[in-house]
Amino acid sequence: MLKIHQLNKEFESRVRLGIMSVLMVNDWVDFNEMKQLLEVTDGNLASHSSALEKSNYIEIKKEFVGKKPKTSYRVTQAGRKAFEEHLSALEKLLRN
Repeated sequence: MLKIHQLNKEFESRVRLGIMSVLMVNDWVDFNEMKQLLEVTDGNLASHSSALEKSNYIEIKKEFVGKKPKTSYRVTQAGRKAFEEHLSALEKLLRN
C-alpha cells in the first residue's frame, strides 16, 4: 500500500519535475535550452535549479565560452535515484 508521503516533495513543482525529466534523458543541458523547453523565466529556472542543486539532485556548471557566461545542468546519481523512486511511487499511486 502506497502512502502519499512516499512522494518526494522536491519534485512537487512542475518546473522541478520538468527540469528532472529533461535531465534524465540528456547529458548536459544549457540554461537557454532548458528555459525554452520548459517555457519559464530566467528567475524561475534559476531558483528551481538552485533548490535542486542544494538537494544534490543536479549539478550546475558555470563557465565562460569566449566572453559569454554559460550555465549548464546535469542530473547527479543521487538525483537520478530520487527521481526514479518518485516516479515509481507515482505509478503505484495511480494503480491503486
